[in-house]
Amino acid sequence: MKYLSIAAGLFAATSAVADTPVLTIYTYDSFVSDWGPGPAVEKAFEETCGCDLKFVGAGDGAALLARVKLEGARTEADIVLGLDTNLTAAARETGLFADHSVTAEYAFPMGWNDAQFVPFDWGVFAFVKNADLDAPTNFRDLGASDLKIVIQDPRSSTPGLGLLMWVKTAYGDEAPAIWEGLADNIVTVTKGWSESYGMFIEGEADMVLSYTTSPAYHLIAEEDASKDAVKFDEGHYMQIEVAGKLANTDQPELADQFLAFMVSDAFQSIIPTTNWMYPAVTPAEGLPKGFETLVVPDKGLLVASDKVQDIREEALAEWLSALTQ
Repeated sequence: MKYLSIAAGLFAATSAVADTPVLTIYTYDSFVSDWGPGPAVEKAFEETCGCDLKFVGAGDGAALLARVKLEGARTEADIVLGLDTNLTAAARETGLFADHSVTAEYAFPMGWNDAQFVPFDWGVFAFVKNADLDAPTNFRDLGASDLKIVIQDPRSSTPGLGLLMWVKTAYGDEAPAIWEGLADNIVTVTKGWSESYGMFIEGEADMVLSYTTSPAYHLIAEEDASKDAVKFDEGHYMQIEVAGKLANTDQPELADQFLAFMVSDAFQSIIPTTNWMYPAVTPAEGLPKGFETLVVPDKGLLVASDKVQDIREEALAEWLSALTQ
């Protein structure tokens, strides 16, 4: 009888697991790392949803879209989290994403009006360096210097694509000359952000393409004030990161619940000290101490999402030409 009781208990436990809905979210690798927001977000959402939240790391932001496009309607993802406004038009064209009904009072300077994508954080691209390094404050002077930089590939990385748009937006037809000047400064081009930032930390480059908020990690998490971001005369390109629900999800209500959860205090309060970005909706307690020390650009640059693709193709060709000469 004891063995029958054990078997019955195992059957009940197995049935409970089988009945637990699973929400699968594709995101970028750093989001799901031990030090990223993924673990805390998973714990907080599972406390409210009665579900199993499953994050799947899929490279960097631009690689997410490539994977979903390749998988098409067969994708196991219910949500893709980690695209940005440089990719939303291309994502929309796939026909793979569904509308949402989320509304919020967003913290970034421009409004938000997108039926399919919900913002979860935002940031400003910048070159990060050691604080004692005297660095140029524009792309022309950087190209004329002997400083070594590491950047990310715009074909696989959202920061890499952001840099592409930054140079093109700031310089227009002069962008090819800027890239020609920078070509000798570039130590390497990595597939994603994590690899390049790691190279910078290891001393393999003087500066790395990252965010104005990156020094906050060193200051708050490591009590290290030795890193800062360079304020550029041209202004800085902005990034708004978003998530979208897949149209063929078999968990539409759960996906909607997660998108609404994203703009809640429970999610947004996790972002500043795990993803080291500005939250899309300012948490009730405000930003953590240390964020007030960060560089604030005099000018923010951002291309409307529906204009990005035309600019991107030209800018990518210019970048490739300069770096392959």
